[in-house]
Amino acid sequence: MIPIEQQEHYFKEMLKSRAVLLLILCAFASCAMNENGINETVEVTGGTIEGYFDEETSLYVYKGIPFAAPPTEELRWKAPQAVIPWEGKKETKEFGPSPMQQKPQPFMFWSSEFLIPEEPISEDCLFLNVWTGAKDITEKRPVMVYIYGGGFQSGGAGCPIYDGSGMAEKGVVFVSINYRVGPFGFLAHPDLTDESDYGASGNYALLDMIAALKWVQENIDSFGGDPDNVTIAGQSAGAFSVNFLTASPLASGLFHRAIAQSGASFHSGPLRGSLNLEMAEEIGSSFAESLGAESIEEMRELSAEDILNAPGARLTPFVDGYVLEESIMDTYQNLNQSDVPMLIGWNKDDILGGASLDENAFHEMVSNRFGDLSEDFYSAYPTSNEEEVRNTQLEMSRDEAFAIQVYTWGKIQSNLGKSPIYMYNFNRGLPAYNEETAFGAFHSGEIVYAYDNLHTLDRPWEAVDHEIAEMMSDYWVNFAATGNPNGENLPEWKPFEEDEQSVLVFSEETRSVELPIKAKLNFWEKFYQASNED
Repeated sequence: MIPIEQQEHYFKEMLKSRAVLLLILCAFASCAMNENGINETVEVTGGTIEGYFDEETSLYVYKGIPFAAPPTEELRWKAPQAVIPWEGKKETKEFGPSPMQQKPQPFMFWSSEFLIPEEPISEDCLFLNVWTGAKDITEKRPVMVYIYGGGFQSGGAGCPIYDGSGMAEKGVVFVSINYRVGPFGFLAHPDLTDESDYGASGNYALLDMIAALKWVQENIDSFGGDPDNVTIAGQSAGAFSVNFLTASPLASGLFHRAIAQSGASFHSGPLRGSLNLEMAEEIGSSFAESLGAESIEEMRELSAEDILNAPGARLTPFVDGYVLEESIMDTYQNLNQSDVPMLIGWNKDDILGGASLDENAFHEMVSNRFGDLSEDFYSAYPTSNEEEVRNTQLEMSRDEAFAIQVYTWGKIQSNLGKSPIYMYNFNRGLPAYNEETAFGAFHSGEIVYAYDNLHTLDRPWEAVDHEIAEMMSDYWVNFAATGNPNGENLPEWKPFEEDEQSVLVFSEETRSVELPIKAKLNFWEKFYQASNED
């Protein structure tokens, strides 16, 4: 028999050995558990990036990730090219430069929070940003890719109101992207068409967006995102872009849901792709002549400032036969769109122009423009006194620029498409400090609500504003996750259907109602139909 003392010694040594073994096993288990873990360092197309962990939000944040080569020098006015690989770790903790544009100045109802930072601004601008709350790459969180507005002449992902933290905290992997604007994003020219390998030119901004979506497909799983569940979202020109992307064969399969806030391109007009390639090339040729350039090579030798400051530089998307093979209307009527769940809407005060005509001039305009439809116009819009004439001009700005476009989108998709479409009206007037800031539910005002970013905008917020922001961002996240915005403790949001035409109104009381301005939109529908017949 082994003496008691030796038994105790043996038992203690055995426990030590088991403890060491347990520690070793735990270490291996920990390694196995963390092999898919997410941290500040991530491998992406081009190399290794290093972001940061935000302790306040518990999110990993990566800013200024290149998704294409710099579109400068010989790559100016070319489709985005592959990322140039880099050595070592690329620090991605600050936004990359905003696209080349005039330096921002607050105007109308847009304070600095709606504008890009003053610096840096550069042609070398093809960067994107990622916010994620995932801790493991296998989480497969829904992905939301945000596209900014700015009339295709300005904007950038670095605007404070586009912060992705709020959405990432609610469970999506949020991505914001840059794209070229103005003449750098849309210049078409016969020489550019000849040198391309696809027989077209211009629409580089849309190609930038498509390149960013391809980057998401290739890389987002490294951030815990699901490349098979991507929602594109945008406001104003960003919403037009979403509409264009749903119609582009080049974007097919790169996203699975679409959100468009105040923008679509079904009827002719500014920002609505009413040009074709030949017309756009003529504009581009005239633009080159105004700069005294005899060739594209000479154009590429000019400074970005010279090009930006030249007259006639305002260019927008158009039907080029490549990115956009046909008009948006034809694309949808021919069932060639990406038929995905859609969430669309506009704001009560989506107004870009003021009331400029007095009563006499206004009635003369109505007669000249609408002719035999003048009585239909007056039936839809009250104009019996000076105040009504003023208000009607403001409502016309909203309805013609945004509401009729989005309304037409809803009707066509609900009638011809297979996927559901949800429509909203944002009617909450933002709280104001004084009359100078009392712009109502103005164009872009809904952004801070939809993405849970009230904290980025200096306003005297009330409890109801926080309630709307919580609710609206929940709808957006639910939609990104499932294609259906509805969820627990939320008012029911019915799909928009041609016969019922239900919309969700965000206001002091959020609820589904019949489309409030249906009579006005019916007039515009009749007007455009008559115009097409002419």
